[in-house]
Parts: sequence; structure tokens; C-alpha cells
Amino acid sequence: MRKALLVIAPLVLLAAAAYGGWQWWTNWRFLESTDDAYIDADISVISPKVEGYIKDVRVDSNQRVKAGQVLFVIDDEDFAAKLAQAEAVVATEEAAVATYSSRLGMQQAMISQAQAAEQAAEADETRTRQDLKRYTALVSVSIASRQQFDTANADARKAAAVLAKTRDGLVAEKNQLAMFQSQKQEQAARLAQARAALLLTQNNLANTVIRAPVDGVAGNRAGQIGQYVKPGTQLLSLVPLPHVYVTANFKETQLTHMRPGQTATIEVDAYPDQPLEGRVESFAPATGAEFSILPPDNATGNFTKIVQRVPVEIDLAAGGPLVQLLRPGLSVTVTVDTRTGGTQEAGGGLVGTAQAAPAAAK
Repeated sequence: MRKALLVIAPLVLLAAAAYGGWQWWTNWRFLESTDDAYIDADISVISPKVEGYIKDVRVDSNQRVKAGQVLFVIDDEDFAAKLAQAEAVVATEEAAVATYSSRLGMQQAMISQAQAAEQAAEADETRTRQDLKRYTALVSVSIASRQQFDTANADARKAAAVLAKTRDGLVAEKNQLAMFQSQKQEQAARLAQARAALLLTQNNLANTVIRAPVDGVAGNRAGQIGQYVKPGTQLLSLVPLPHVYVTANFKETQLTHMRPGQTATIEVDAYPDQPLEGRVESFAPATGAEFSILPPDNATGNFTKIVQRVPVEIDLAAGGPLVQLLRPGLSVTVTVDTRTGGTQEAGGGLVGTAQAAPAAAK
């Protein structure tokens, strides 16, 4: 028996090593795996656009909501009063614009009247000038008396003065029209400003009702009735379940053959017996260290090289068995099969083949 074991054991070890080598050569060397991976989602933080006291809360923690559903209501009495005030200002400015429109119409009539008076004065001035010319000729031959000549001369001067006066009046009326037009434009600008203020107050009044921007599940609710809030105050977080994805932080040495479009296997720690299928979607534009609050400064004399990690987004297959159970933050293990085909990533990510990068550079 001992002799048989001494003969069989090396053969078994050799077969196991050969099988392991064959598996590595045909399968394992193409798989890149990491446990530095988590379920992720595009969580929306709900905050008010206006300040005030919360009057009503219409959502509970862990409640599923639809896009457009009312979440919070802020007391709107002050905003309603400001809206009424803005509407009154708009009405006043509209009345002022209408008044200037009426003035412009009246001024146009005054200009027409002045133009008619000018035409009458021109006709009278022409008549008196011709009479003066005739009496001047008649006086020279003693046909007309000197008194008649003096009367014609006086009438001609009077008509010329009246014509000059009417022309000056016409110029004044036209200048008045230009002034009214300028004032109307100024008033129209004030009306536009008042309407913009009205629109702003209408928006503020509408913003007292806070609605859900997307479908999802409410969580981390902080807003309570009677709480005074300002723009930017975090009221709750809206998780767009079941639309989740995986963020896997691979080492830089694992990205050599990894490309968008390759298939991935995801094992969720909470559900270890139900692996999921996914696909590499995109690569982060920089390593995780570059996006940290204090990025490393390698221009120092005590530099120590550390393997960096790059966040990789992996989409989950639609309709998976755990789609309704996954929650952002759950730990997973991701294994990417680099033998599957890859494509060029939209937005300047890694390319599908080793030859694609030089081609893109050209």
C-alpha cells in the first residue's frame, strides 16, 4: 500500500498541477477580480429653493415615491403676499404705459394741428408778400396811396411772424413727442422689470411645494414640521431604486486588457449564492486619489510608490433576480472577463484594442 501511495501521490499532484496550469492558461489569466467594489446609485439630495418654515411633510422614510409627488410644503403666506404686491406693481406700470400711449396719441393730434396751422400761415404769408410786391409797384407810379403800401407791408411782416411762430410751435410739439416716446420706453422698461419680479415671486411661491425629481425611495429624512429651512438644507435623500450599478476600484495593473463592453460577474456579499451578470460601462477619468480632498503630492524626497486604483462603472443586467433587493453601499466582488469584446468608451475613456489608442492619437 505504501509503495502504491508513493507512486500514485506524485501522479495526482502532477495531474492537479497540470490541470491548474491548464485552467490558468485558458481561463484564470483572463479574469481580473477585486473585492473593493460596492453597489452604487445616482442619489438625489432634496433641498428647498426658498427659506421658510415647513408646514407639511408628505413622505415617510423608506417610502417609494413617484416623480412629481409632493414631499414637503413650506409656509407660503409671505410668498403669497409678495406675489400680490408684485401683481399690483405690474398693474401700476401697465397703467403708466397706457397713459403714455394716450399722451402719444394726443401729441400726434397736436402735431397734426400745428402742421395745419403752419400751412395756413404759409398761405397767408405768401398772400401778404405778393400784396406787398404789388403795392410796392403801384406806389412807385402813384397809383396806390402810401397808406395802402404801409398796410400791406405791416400785413406781410405780421404774416411772416405768424409763420415763424407756427413753425417754432411745430418743432416744439415734435420735441414733446420725442420726449413722450422716451418716457414711454423708460416706463416699458420698468414694466418689464416689474413683470420679471412678478415671475420671480411666482416661482418662489411654486417652490414652496417641494416635489420628487425622479422615481425612487425616500431615505435619510431630516425635514420635520415646523423646521426653519434655507436653500441648500438637506431634507432627505431620494434613491432611484431599482436603478443601481456597481463601482469597482481596480488596481492600475489590472486595467491592461480591460475595456468597456466586457462582461463581468458580480457576487453580492449579502446574497453569496446568487451571482449577477454585468458589463463594463466606463472608466473614471482619474484615480480615486486624485479626487480625494487632499490629493497626494508626489514631488517630495520621500516618495513611495503605491499601486493606484481606478473606479470602473459596471452596469447590471436588467431584470436580474436581485434587482429589487440591491441597495447602494452593499459590498460586492467583481470579476471581469477580459477575453470578451470591448469598445471605445464614450467621452475619452479606455479603447477597445491595443492598436486603437495610437490610431486615435493620429
